Amino acid sequence: MKIHEYQAKQLFRNHHIPVPEGDVAQNPEEACALAERLGGFPVVVKAQIHAGGRGKGGGVKIARDLDEVQSMTEAILGSPLVTPQTGPQGKKVRKVLVEQGLDIDQELYFSIIPDRSTAQIMIIASRAGGMDIEEVAATDPDKIIRVLINPLTGIDSSHCKNVVTGLNIPDSLTAEFSTLVENLYGLFVESDCSLLEINPLVITKQESLIALDAKIDIDDNALFRQKDILKFRDTDEEDPLEVEASKFNLNYINLDGNVGNMVNGAGLAMATMDLIKNAGAEPANFLDVGGGADEEMVENGFRIILEDENVKGILINIFGGILRCDVLAEGVVTAARKTGIKVPVVIRMQGTNVEKGREILAASGLNLITAADLNDAAGKIAAIVGK
Repeated sequence: MKIHEYQAKQLFRNHHIPVPEGDVAQNPEEACALAERLGGFPVVVKAQIHAGGRGKGGGVKIARDLDEVQSMTEAILGSPLVTPQTGPQGKKVRKVLVEQGLDIDQELYFSIIPDRSTAQIMIIASRAGGMDIEEVAATDPDKIIRVLINPLTGIDSSHCKNVVTGLNIPDSLTAEFSTLVENLYGLFVESDCSLLEINPLVITKQESLIALDAKIDIDDNALFRQKDILKFRDTDEEDPLEVEASKFNLNYINLDGNVGNMVNGAGLAMATMDLIKNAGAEPANFLDVGGGADEEMVENGFRIILEDENVKGILINIFGGILRCDVLAEGVVTAARKTGIKVPVVIRMQGTNVEKGREILAASGLNLITAADLNDAAGKIAAIVGK
């Protein structure tokens, strides 16, 4: 789960990680009131959306008086902000963060992520703060420091020393920076983060360390024990169909194609999307109903697929194990009748009770096309939507 910058900074404050003074505003009047309370200019007006690269898209502006705060907030709020991470459609801005300006001496990059290849937690840091870390890695990889931490033993002084040395932190800030690293690691672990990133982490001319930016992603699988963080969820930032699917514990991701597909199992779903593309069509979604799906989940998945106006045909690919083929067939028939489906449906299923499932489909009287195997199914649906 992604959260906004201002929410991430609330978590930072709770873990004694210094951030600029500021707060969030939802209209120009609130933004101006916040700027006045900060007690001096310049201030920074920052669009709050779940995407990086906001500065490149014009979503981060420096205001030198109240008139500029007013005009900049008016320009940002309510408009779609296009960044390298939003796609061409952009994301509508509903909030801005108004913060005090800082007298910056140096910008650093700092992040913590799980490293799947070593089953450890990795700190990534660089003196090239303010730049995309991918760009730094491509053009000047020697500027990137990586420190691995065993999650079973946790962080210690040697890890902090490696980061401090690698970033060439001044002696006067060594102790403060080490404490900062320890606090950030503590936040990462305690909050079940899948990403913690600060770009930039700045050293001011007054020799203060401040997290100028804050990006945090939370592991969805851990949200059951992160009740306070779950309150930060902003469904306005999510695809409406994905929000709807989450209500029924369906793993759904909306895509740009025209072939809706329903599969049980994430690996099988990925393979199905590959076959759709190889057949010359484009998947409209990823939908894994799971091995333990029941008739109601199948029905809801079917309905959500049909809510996407781009869908011109549906491919259902089920391996009947825990989810029996007859249960799938009943769910498909029920959903098709309730939704008054107007697009072709190709069904490939194998496994438990497959013959019974096929009998249910054949007896339904609906225009449901069966396929012998995966290649046959992908070929049939591609031919249909190609027309």
